[in-house]
Amino acid sequence: MTTHLKGSKKLINAWATYDLANSVYNLVITATIFPIYYKAVTTTKDAAGNEVSNLVNFLGFQVKNTTLYDFAIAFAFLVVAILSPLLSGIADYGGSKKKFMQFFCYLGATSCSLMYFFNAQTLYLGVLLAILACIGFAGSLVFYNAYLPEIAAPEQQDAVSAKGFAMGYVGSAVLLIANLAMVMTRETGAEKLQMMQWSFVTVGIWWFGFSQITFYHLPGQTSKKQHSAQEKGYLLKGFKELIKVWRELKHNKKLVTFLPAFFIYSMGVQTVMLVANHFGSDEIKMEAGQLITTILIIQFVAMLGAYLFSLTSAKKGNLFTLKVATIIWALICIFTYLFVFTAVHFYIVAAFVGLVMGGIQSLSRSTYSKMLPETQDHASYFSFYDVTEKLSIVFGMATFGIINELSDTMRTPIVALIVFFVLGFILLIRVPKMKIN
Repeated sequence: MTTHLKGSKKLINAWATYDLANSVYNLVITATIFPIYYKAVTTTKDAAGNEVSNLVNFLGFQVKNTTLYDFAIAFAFLVVAILSPLLSGIADYGGSKKKFMQFFCYLGATSCSLMYFFNAQTLYLGVLLAILACIGFAGSLVFYNAYLPEIAAPEQQDAVSAKGFAMGYVGSAVLLIANLAMVMTRETGAEKLQMMQWSFVTVGIWWFGFSQITFYHLPGQTSKKQHSAQEKGYLLKGFKELIKVWRELKHNKKLVTFLPAFFIYSMGVQTVMLVANHFGSDEIKMEAGQLITTILIIQFVAMLGAYLFSLTSAKKGNLFTLKVATIIWALICIFTYLFVFTAVHFYIVAAFVGLVMGGIQSLSRSTYSKMLPETQDHASYFSFYDVTEKLSIVFGMATFGIINELSDTMRTPIVALIVFFVLGFILLIRVPKMKIN
């Protein structure tokens, strides 16, 4: 391990490289190739290749294959939401953020690689690995985000956060294109599925490999608290650390008002990211190639959006820029509800989604970081941010799913997304102005 001063270019680049490392999970495993592979191996077809049934048997229940996958991912996010506050408290107390981050990183990368062994006969293995990969991804981000105030000064954090997201968008798109080339150059369906399995291995290797740059440069013992090597009771101490941070947080008006706003508009942001392809497939009848094109559009435009919003926040302030972002999100949802009926319309919407997706994610992270008091408990503070984001996914997807189940069209639950963004804008108005923008 090497050490660099806070704000140094090498340290910031090393930190941002972890976005490059882990974003391939989000794109290849969550959004594109794994869902396609999962659906293919869990769908029963006749001799002519026509779909016969999409039902699977799991733990004695017969459910739709997509429903099982959605429940598995929701369960993983709930696990992280429950564990991360306690783990972050332990990490702050022991100064071991790096070790926890490495554990979750290696758990996620290994789980992705082992997905190679998932097939129609190993459904339980596939579901377990999907859960573990998600826990690894989300768990590592708790500690990764907590490093932001430690590696960059407040005035740097918007640009640094944006840099991380931008590197993630570009890097994951590069690997996705390579994986697609692996799949599309094969002629038979069996060969294509085989290449998809190998793509899972490449995700694990990519994630593990690039993370080594981050772990080499990030400081290990970040807490100034020193403890005896013989001291026991880290679990209890971590819990007490969490309670202490919660009491401090309740008296920080900026954080107390920002987190509810972040929760509400994140319900909209995260849900759009997770259901966009389902909308394109079911509502507009787009083919797999068109949907992947849509994702690539979002990825590359999101890189521009992250930097654009960083520049805007430098001139107009973080809170002003976040308010603008929520308004744009609401307009995107209104336009989709009223006017999106073709693939071309969907591509246009995807471009605007990418623009504000990269901006609102990177700016939300840096805004929260700037609001933190002078503290050594960064992981504990950031655990509340990460739990808020994870729970927004659960509640946002549940709301969308329930409305969609009761409706004849996927357009109806879009109204709920509009409400999320409008409410998020209103709650942002309540957040006190920041001294450092």
